[in-house]
Amino acid sequence: MSFLFIVNPVAGKGNGDKIIPLIEEVMKEYHYTYEIRKTEKVGEGKRIAEEARHTDFSTIVSVGGDGTLHEVINGMVGSKQKLGIIPAGTGNDFARTLNLPRDIRESIESLVKGNSITIDLGKINKEYFINISSIGLDALIADETNRIKKYFSSTYSYVIGTIKSLINFKSFKTKLVIDDAIYEEEIMLAAVCNGSYYGGGMKISPKSSFSDGEFDICIVRKMPKLKLLFLLPTIFKGNHVKFKEVKFYKGKNIEFLMENGKKKEKINADGEILDLYPIQFEMINNAIEVVIP
Repeated sequence: MSFLFIVNPVAGKGNGDKIIPLIEEVMKEYHYTYEIRKTEKVGEGKRIAEEARHTDFSTIVSVGGDGTLHEVINGMVGSKQKLGIIPAGTGNDFARTLNLPRDIRESIESLVKGNSITIDLGKINKEYFINISSIGLDALIADETNRIKKYFSSTYSYVIGTIKSLINFKSFKTKLVIDDAIYEEEIMLAAVCNGSYYGGGMKISPKSSFSDGEFDICIVRKMPKLKLLFLLPTIFKGNHVKFKEVKFYKGKNIEFLMENGKKKEKINADGEILDLYPIQFEMINNAIEVVIP
């Protein structure tokens, strides 16, 4: 086996950089061939992963948070290489879904001791995502949280981002097309889920499976903002499912036909913010092989 580690040095307030000596120690201990590449700007993780597709590395390892992971999978989709994950960000939501070790040394060792499984990926227009993509209030919160999280922990960043986003946010009407069915909804947010967690530990989709070939779509319908403030904290334990305004669908192909026509919308994909129109999701079954403990 041989490993390429794509390291975001500023992930988790500098955790990515601090992990490098430990990676070197473990790799030398197990006598594996490896290389470490640091990212220096947004989008470089994707570029490095794309270049690595034409090398002999057996495993490409994302060392960072969910944003780094998002870039890496977009660079390596379609290759036969395995994906490794060392969670070093502030949220690490997909690592939580996979139940990866929180101890960094244990996480590195799992790359050489562990097994691998094949999982699904989501695709929104031409962009892939591994965990969760969402629109509405949720995407605005993610955008605000990304601006704030360099100063606060992921939980506090989320709370502050939520308050700022709620002030001017309004629900919106959409036609939701799932496979061959059409639903008319007025919603606050919609999350298209491959995994279960996002937003730094919020269990938005408790029953999601990353290997069942379908998305779980969580819709939060229009409600008073005060009630929404009470709902949001319940998502951390998955208790939001008890609210009458919360609805779940399942499907492989999804489209949002917005009432405002062809205006681009902010989309949260694995914590990265995209501006897109149209908004079309496709499930890619058995798309990538991931190393797990």
